[in-house]
Amino acid sequence: MTHVIRFDHVGVTVRDLDKVTAFFVELGLEIDGRTFVEGEFIDTVTAIPNSRTEIVMLRTPGGESAVELSSFVRPDPEPGSPDAMANELGLRSLSFEVDDIQAHVDRMAAQGYGLVGGIGEYEGSWRMAYVRGPEGILVALAERIR
Repeated sequence: MTHVIRFDHVGVTVRDLDKVTAFFVELGLEIDGRTFVEGEFIDTVTAIPNSRTEIVMLRTPGGESAVELSSFVRPDPEPGSPDAMANELGLRSLSFEVDDIQAHVDRMAAQGYGLVGGIGEYEGSWRMAYVRGPEGILVALAERIR
């Protein structure tokens, strides 16, 4: 029987790679690399012939997990659902544990990215909030209550 070895990354397709990259760098992720990918490999994996995409790999501090941002040069990107709420089927949010949720929320708000709802507290152990980032990406911020 085979097993998963580890969680590697989550991929997010975006239109404005620079803007979304800047958002995640401001959040605290680190750029691990940036490149274009085209040819037989990407055509086979995505089942999109003659595709070309630019990818930025972002790592969490310590490098334990990553976010891969991908922006298709060709074919043109298809519109998504940037106003999707948490109950819409599919990938809904990227979650990060933070050390000071209010400071992160305030910093994101100063950049124009507001809360979807409010900062909730779960059983005295976690504070959590959804922030709507660039291109409608939902980012869950969670702070462990010590």
